[in-house]
Amino acid sequence: MGHYGKLAVHESKKFFEHLVICFKWVLISMFTGVVIGLISTAFAYGLTYATSFRTSHKYIIIAVPLAGLLITFLYEKFGSKVSRGTNMALAAINSDEEIPIIMLPLIFVSTIISHLFGASVGREGAALQMGASFGNAFAKVLKLNENDKKVLIMTGMSAAFSALFGTPLAATIFSMEVVSVGVMYYAALVPCVVSSITAISLAKSLGVTYATYHLMSVPEFTPYTIVMTVVLGILFALVSIMLCTVLTLTERGFMYWIKNPYVRTVAAGLLIVVFSFVSKTGDYNGLGSNVIAAALTGNAVWYAFILKMILTSVSLAGGYKGGEIVPVLFIGATFGCAFGDLLGMSPAFCAALGMVAVFCGVTNTPIASLIIGIEMFGLSGLWFFCISIALSYMLSGYFGLYNSQLILYSKYRSVYVRKKTRR
Repeated sequence: MGHYGKLAVHESKKFFEHLVICFKWVLISMFTGVVIGLISTAFAYGLTYATSFRTSHKYIIIAVPLAGLLITFLYEKFGSKVSRGTNMALAAINSDEEIPIIMLPLIFVSTIISHLFGASVGREGAALQMGASFGNAFAKVLKLNENDKKVLIMTGMSAAFSALFGTPLAATIFSMEVVSVGVMYYAALVPCVVSSITAISLAKSLGVTYATYHLMSVPEFTPYTIVMTVVLGILFALVSIMLCTVLTLTERGFMYWIKNPYVRTVAAGLLIVVFSFVSKTGDYNGLGSNVIAAALTGNAVWYAFILKMILTSVSLAGGYKGGEIVPVLFIGATFGCAFGDLLGMSPAFCAALGMVAVFCGVTNTPIASLIIGIEMFGLSGLWFFCISIALSYMLSGYFGLYNSQLILYSKYRSVYVRKKTRR
């Protein structure tokens, strides 16, 4: 057999090996998608019921300190090792850290409790933790090596994000992109795609619905609108930095001034109660999806983003669970709505820009953010989204929601930096 014949045989063997590996990951990720899809469906229904019950029984907010005590007890008793939440999931991919399976039921139950009683928290952070916890446990069952375990953790995160948020393409990319800024984990592409699509397909078949938004008016791409979009992109970066700073200072302040976790959660709960009664609205409790929807029609008070930022920071610092992603979308939408109007742009359109650009600024995931914009709003405003996301990513510096996220390559020059995000 000649040289080319041997080469053809060698390449054929390699292709077959790769085909076997691909088939293995398709099966693993489909199973992951089914399991996480079922868990996420139950989680989505639990959150819907909790939110519905709270809005029809407004005085349940009085008991939010008691809810905080219960959550604190559960974590102190069973989950002290998983209190770092999403940071722990990212650390498990960046290192060999283990994620105890107890994280899954703890974040599931505690997030529903937080929403039921009115803490200002999100849900996708909880989804990421559930997906990562299952992925880690499943990798142990399959006796995968460390590299494959990391892929399976990302696979679980994609499935959970997709089933709960309803953006399967963004969910695929987000889990691969959020771990290390400047490096994409392409080895996880097929598993994340399969698990993401499987999970959302199952969730939809079981009746889970997702918010749909339509851009009411997309401005013409003119020199004036370009300049205004650049201004907004800079402002979105500043809001991203502001949010990360407020979250950090609030958490550190609570930890410094109130050492006992039970006293800390009661203090935060009382602040939530006082805020809710003084403001005479439940718009800032829970997800605040109605306010996001209103902002996307051009209707939001200018200070809404400040109030949500404060209440979310207090809730998370007090130990309530759920995550920050939907509050980030709330803050971005209401800020964009208010300041877009001041700049002579459509407030509804600028709310959409704010959602994706502030999300990018705090998560450092420009590609996933752009895909979220496409999946949620379509292609009509794509150029504006690109500008605002790019500026928010670059100018938000090394701030981020997750201090376990690694900045491997600089945002400003082509150099290797390897540093953790500032939070």
